[in-house]
Amino acid sequence: MKLEESLKNAPIVRKGEYNYVIHPITDGIPYIEPELLEEVVERMLKIGDFEGIDRIVTAEAMGIPIASLLSVKTGIPFTIIRKRSYGLEGEISVEQVTGYSKSKLFINGVEPDSHVIFVDDVLSTGGTLVAVVQALRETGAHLREVLIAVDKSENRDAIESVVGVPIKALCRIKAYPDHVEIIESL
Repeated sequence: MKLEESLKNAPIVRKGEYNYVIHPITDGIPYIEPELLEEVVERMLKIGDFEGIDRIVTAEAMGIPIASLLSVKTGIPFTIIRKRSYGLEGEISVEQVTGYSKSKLFINGVEPDSHVIFVDDVLSTGGTLVAVVQALRETGAHLREVLIAVDKSENRDAIESVVGVPIKALCRIKAYPDHVEIIESL
């Protein structure tokens, strides 16, 4: 599996107390190989339930390649939660707090009563995911599940309890200052 092998060889930098894994799927660095992206998407298609889904939703930026290819393969449109406001009617603003930054995100184009699946590159602290889920609920959408490429959280059960839907990750890792350990793979 290309994802796990590439994670084992990924560089790690410290941001405060945070071990930040620099990887093509999570950062686009140095580049995303088509075969790696294809593997991630094919594996998400196997573990995700896309039946009855009206919209794939992702957060800017690194969820975009994944959501794009999932959209092409499923025929389901996707919405990008953006980092800037467009001031459109119905736009919802949400504060994103991660392990290393704080910013605002803006949701447009998610219809009330739509059934959505959220996809993203990485789950760390859960700050982005919890904020996005709360905002999606404000739109009146029904979040069915969350698909993540790389789970490096230390409290996934607690995050899953807060978001109230299954979080499915292709692989679960532990990042140390000098290496990445693969804990679980789906």
